[in-house]
Amino acid sequence: MSNITAAVIANRNKKHFLGVPAPLGYVAGVGRGATGFTTRSDIGPARDANDVSDDRHAPPATKRKKKDEEEEEDEDLNDSNYDEFSGYSGSLFSKDPYDKDDEEADAIYDSIDKRMDEKRKEYRDRRLREDLERYRQERPKIQQQFSDLKRSLASVTSEEWSTIPEVGDSRNRKQRNPRAEKFTPLPDSVLSRNLGGETSSTLDPSSGLASMVPGVATPGMLTPTGDLDLRKIGQARNTLMNVKLSQVSDSVTGQTVVDPKGYLTDLQSMIPTYGGDINDIKKARLLLKSVRETNPNHPPAWIASARLEEVTGKVQMARNLIMRGCEMNPQSEDLWLEAARLQPPDTAKAVIAQAARHIPTSVRIWIKAADLETETKAKRRVFRKALEHIPNSVRLWKAAVELENPDDARILLSRAVECCNTSVELWLALARLETYENARKVLNKARENIPTDRQIWTTAAKLEEANGNIHMVEKIIDRSLTSLTVNGVEINRDHWFQEAIEAEKSGAVNCCQAIVKAVIGIGVEEEDRKQTWIDDAEFCAKENAFECARAVYAHALQIFPSKKSIWLRAAYFEKNHGTRESLEALLQRAVAHCPKSEILWLMGAKSKWMAGDVPAARGILSLAFQANPNSEDIWLAAVKLESENAEYERARRLLAKARGSAPTPRVMMKSARLEWALERFDEALRLLVEAVEVFPDFPKLWMMKGQIEEQQRRTDDAAATYTQGLKKCPTSIPLWILSANLEERKGVLTKARSILERGRLRNPKVPVLWLEAIRVELRAGLKEIASTMMARALQECPNAGELWAEAIFMETKPQRKTKSVDALKKCEHDPHVLLAVSKLFWSEHKFSKCRDWFNRTVKIDPDMGDAWAYFYKFELLHGTEQQQQEVLDRCISAEPTHGESWCRVSKNIQNWQFKTPDVLRAVVRELSIPV
Repeated sequence: MSNITAAVIANRNKKHFLGVPAPLGYVAGVGRGATGFTTRSDIGPARDANDVSDDRHAPPATKRKKKDEEEEEDEDLNDSNYDEFSGYSGSLFSKDPYDKDDEEADAIYDSIDKRMDEKRKEYRDRRLREDLERYRQERPKIQQQFSDLKRSLASVTSEEWSTIPEVGDSRNRKQRNPRAEKFTPLPDSVLSRNLGGETSSTLDPSSGLASMVPGVATPGMLTPTGDLDLRKIGQARNTLMNVKLSQVSDSVTGQTVVDPKGYLTDLQSMIPTYGGDINDIKKARLLLKSVRETNPNHPPAWIASARLEEVTGKVQMARNLIMRGCEMNPQSEDLWLEAARLQPPDTAKAVIAQAARHIPTSVRIWIKAADLETETKAKRRVFRKALEHIPNSVRLWKAAVELENPDDARILLSRAVECCNTSVELWLALARLETYENARKVLNKARENIPTDRQIWTTAAKLEEANGNIHMVEKIIDRSLTSLTVNGVEINRDHWFQEAIEAEKSGAVNCCQAIVKAVIGIGVEEEDRKQTWIDDAEFCAKENAFECARAVYAHALQIFPSKKSIWLRAAYFEKNHGTRESLEALLQRAVAHCPKSEILWLMGAKSKWMAGDVPAARGILSLAFQANPNSEDIWLAAVKLESENAEYERARRLLAKARGSAPTPRVMMKSARLEWALERFDEALRLLVEAVEVFPDFPKLWMMKGQIEEQQRRTDDAAATYTQGLKKCPTSIPLWILSANLEERKGVLTKARSILERGRLRNPKVPVLWLEAIRVELRAGLKEIASTMMARALQECPNAGELWAEAIFMETKPQRKTKSVDALKKCEHDPHVLLAVSKLFWSEHKFSKCRDWFNRTVKIDPDMGDAWAYFYKFELLHGTEQQQQEVLDRCISAEPTHGESWCRVSKNIQNWQFKTPDVLRAVVRELSIPV
């Protein structure tokens, strides 16, 4: 047992590599830095070159290199790198020898790649700059983010600096260092004051205040043993300052070269005006320098560099740069002009003169040279010198002519048209300066040189008209169209109409009419002529070319003499923009061509009547009777004419004839109304009784009968009349309201509610009936019932402006604004809501807004008399006389006929002869100021 154990121990202590052959590739001492080598004894003698080498003794690096090459070849040729279209991604011939053909091919491919890279370089650079700019915008640098804050630090005061806390410390500097103020030097003025209640001009060195003065009681320095005189210290300081200032003074004249007034101004001019980041300036300067050095013959680079320096306040550097650029690019007019701009006036003249020597054919340089001159004589000299070098420049000729008097200008223009014979402006300018005969010759020459311009022809026509040759105007215009067509010029109607408008503005009326007559039918289809010509007339009227519009209407009426619509449009045009004589002349022609048109007869009669010629108006109406024997409108117009002129018996006879020949409901109503106005109640009632039997479904007859009976205090008869009328005319809303109001005045509130309820059942979704029911409750003092009814009304009629307007003022003052916003959302363009909002602003004393909203209201619905009345009352209280008159004139022009308060006044039989101004003033007296 012990022997076995001893053998095991002996084997364990024995080195296992002893007597064992070295492993393949083993090199002794390689771990200690030894280098492997192979001797002849390792490889044997005389080995053939074709023998397979033994890699067992090869260096590890060589083996590793071969292994990597095999792995790389395997990676290049494996399935993962194979593509059906392009094959293997690796090189199949990497082991082949690299000869001169391969080198030449690689050089060719490199040159192609380099060329393609240069072609795409600009695109890549631009993309790179755009990406960089985008990146900088999305993620700006910290210094860019705080550049504006840095600039604002200039306005921070010393007190604000002292209160800035340190990072991580909420206390300010005074709290951190309470002794800081103790050691702050004080000025002499403070120290020389009364210290401690004692008057003293000296300071004791032994006192604590001595440490505040520099150099006083300082260790290591000689200090006086006595008191210090502070006045002497201040005087010494002033003396030192005077010595320093005298050093910069002029020793010859004895006057200082320091300008005390302009010193601060000069300092201000030295401050750079650029407020951007200084790093951006440096980058831009380097970039522009690179551009200049790369391509010195690129003028924009020099201009950009100079402007950069100018922006940053370095004007002299900018001037130097731009002059260097001019030396490098003497043929660039932009550079010379920029140089002249940067230089002071005297130097600029020399620069621009140098530019003119280098580029004598530059129009801009010569014009700049003339602008730099201050005297007119010098400017003329510059332009004449310029015209010697550039005789065919229209711009130079025009600039030169503008400086001359008429006689010299004529001479210059005579030469100008020879040099620039294709300039229409020069020919026309010469024609304007010449006499009549010479102007005709000039225009004839201009037509020969420029046969394709219409302005020459129209100028010739204006010339003939100005000299009284009216018969030549139309001939010239006709010839112009023929000549331009022969020369291949397209006749554009719009351009010629603009030419006609310009001719009218210049006073050539016959010329503009001739142009319109000549071109109005060009390019217009036969079926579109009427509408196209009406549109042309309206366009001319909008452009304030009234003669052109008259010419269009005249031509249209000549082609369509029996078209009533064209006559009406022409009549309204003359009414708005013409005279009374022109309107009456047009209407006479109109009724001759359209005798059955009642409105044309009535317009003619009204024009005569408004002019005060009543007999002529009667004559027109008599002729209208002959053409339209049974016309209701003509009968009533004749009655109105007589009644307005107090010819009541004549009016009654006319109405009697009308009832006999044309017994219409309106004729019966007008007859009864005239009798009512004349206070012949029995006759009026008799006519109304006859009328309701013949025309029972005409509600106004029942309304008039009931109102007359109310006026006679026969309330029961009036109630019966309204009840009978509602049976015949259940859809008449005013009749329901009249009946309810009568019961309300009688004190029978329940019956009034019942009538309005029945009216709403028969006429659902009628806001006026709901409004009247609400007002009945309000007049009775039942506001809660009225509010409930208003809610029901707005549910049934959500877009009723009358209800919303009433609802606004039913609210309390703080809630009216909110209600008005809701009303505007529902009824944005309703005149009742706009009027309520105007009154709301009035109650809040916002007069400017109130005026604007009143204007919006009357513009949306000019026929609403209540809006005009409130507007006029507002101006009477808060406007000027001019504003009051303007509102009154606009109201008279609009002739409103609707509105609750307006109709209550205008329909009152006592006001039956009121005109529009009278009704307006009467309504204003009834209205109350909104509160």
